[in-house]
Amino acid sequence: MMIVGLTGGIGSGKSTVAKMFTELGVPVYDSDMEAKKLMAESEEVKAAIMDLLGKEAYRHGTLNKSYIAGRVFKDPVLLEKLNGIVHPAVREHFLDWVHKQESPYVIQETALIFENNAQDNYDCTILVTAPVETRIQRVRDRDMVSQQAVVDRMKNQLNDEHKQDLAHYLLENLDLDKTKEKVKELHLKLLALSSKF
Repeated sequence: MMIVGLTGGIGSGKSTVAKMFTELGVPVYDSDMEAKKLMAESEEVKAAIMDLLGKEAYRHGTLNKSYIAGRVFKDPVLLEKLNGIVHPAVREHFLDWVHKQESPYVIQETALIFENNAQDNYDCTILVTAPVETRIQRVRDRDMVSQQAVVDRMKNQLNDEHKQDLAHYLLENLDLDKTKEKVKELHLKLLALSSKF
């Protein structure tokens, strides 16, 4: 089975693209959603996060997202330590999930493939792109946050120019109808490629 990594900077629309692949019958693993579940439910992960960020990381047993975001997005060292707890747990969970799938290929939707130098975990990678101004506006509309809050998050991700050289496929996501057509074309390419695995 072929494993495809789907990535893109914040606001690029990688979740929208992931949904399009799901509609074509491709199993997609949402790393962000699964990471949140593990942070909320895994006793091992919870204990490690509280050791790192203090008991305030959980309020009444629930993940205190705003507190955590406020701490880690301003402190690259802290963010790296948090990722060092969460990413290996997600990787293990993902590999268990892969073994349960029956499909020519599967997709892992994840934000930081190239930032974590994890491209070797995939048979091929797709990078979703959009202009920076568009991405900032999308995140502001979606999360109701300030422009500065979005820029702070972007600083923790490589720019698209750097990632384009590392990705196997590029998908510019501006017009939804055009994106859907590109996803269909790419799906056929990936099906053909997957027959070699």
